[in-house]
Amino acid sequence: MRTIQKKRFLILNIDPFIIIVLLVLAAISIVAISSATYTDDPTYVNKQIVWYVVGFLCMSIFLLFDYKILSQGRFLYILFGFSLLLNILVMVPGLGVEVNGAQLWFRIGGFQFQPSEMMKLVLILILAKVLAKKKGNTWSDLSSLGRISLLFGVPFLIILAQPDLGTSLILFGILLSMLLVGGLNWKWFLAGLFVIGSIAGSVLLLYVTDSPLLHVILRPHQIERIQIFIDPASDPSGAGYQSTQAKIAIGSGMLKGKGFHQGTQAQGNWIPEPHNDFIFAVYAEEFGFIGASILICAYLFLIYRMLVVALRSNHLFGTYIVAGVMGMFVFQIYQNIGMTIGLMPITGIPLPLISYGGSSLLTQMLAIGFVINVGMRSQTDALSF
Repeated sequence: MRTIQKKRFLILNIDPFIIIVLLVLAAISIVAISSATYTDDPTYVNKQIVWYVVGFLCMSIFLLFDYKILSQGRFLYILFGFSLLLNILVMVPGLGVEVNGAQLWFRIGGFQFQPSEMMKLVLILILAKVLAKKKGNTWSDLSSLGRISLLFGVPFLIILAQPDLGTSLILFGILLSMLLVGGLNWKWFLAGLFVIGSIAGSVLLLYVTDSPLLHVILRPHQIERIQIFIDPASDPSGAGYQSTQAKIAIGSGMLKGKGFHQGTQAQGNWIPEPHNDFIFAVYAEEFGFIGASILICAYLFLIYRMLVVALRSNHLFGTYIVAGVMGMFVFQIYQNIGMTIGLMPITGIPLPLISYGGSSLLTQMLAIGFVINVGMRSQTDALSF
């Protein structure tokens, strides 16, 4: 009887607002992908619907298990090692699939799997385990600091070598958000920003002076992205084409947009990767400033509900998990929209829950499943059944 009461209580504590926002974002995703692939390959819409159905099913199944089980034993370390192995193997010639100069995917039949997506979630879980064990008192413990640095640094460098700068930066965003919740001193935070700024400034200086060292530390496509970020018009028909066409599409959408399937840039195939990296440009062109604002507000509300879950959680492991998921989403949303409107360099990061892609969508759905799992069990732990 107590078990039945507990299950009913858990179901009633599922955050309905998160589910509603997910459904809204799913609808926007289907509409945007339909516009992006209408004249090219309309089957992308059906595939995205299937991925969303699979994502909701996986998320629902996961909710049946108490997330706190993962904080016990060595399972997460085994999963971390397995994820590292996959990210190393994907770089082996003949095993991984190379697209646009980066070897990031495994191909299994007609499905492509990106192991770096898996690493995002695994990193969140294992860092949450370490931070929760120390109850936030990691800054006076050199062994904990070393462990955190190792757990972050190894996958960061491996994924950077693939090369996948975008995902590497997302891992950094995850680490930063979790350390801030874990009590990161503002002096350390400012020192970190200074180091990052110094590195970025040094790279920019090497680029401006056309130093040979730049070609040693960066690959040709990465140097090209710096060039396009600084001056997209320097190569309007080549590397700067994506950025230029995306901004034309967004600007031409104006207030109300051109209408569903009426975007000239999208339907004329002027925007490269319209269903993936630059889907925001397609959506903004057809639905204008109003549509783009609705999308951004949906994201903000989703992040707000995650924050509510984190604050209500009475288990540190759960709080850190939600913090990591928030960091992952915030960085990806900011980076993708920022690169589309020219505020950030192009890094190939998809727009969460909107861009087409199976492995990325499943990762994001499972991450939100963890957030819901934490939220629905926060009050249950405080009660006796």
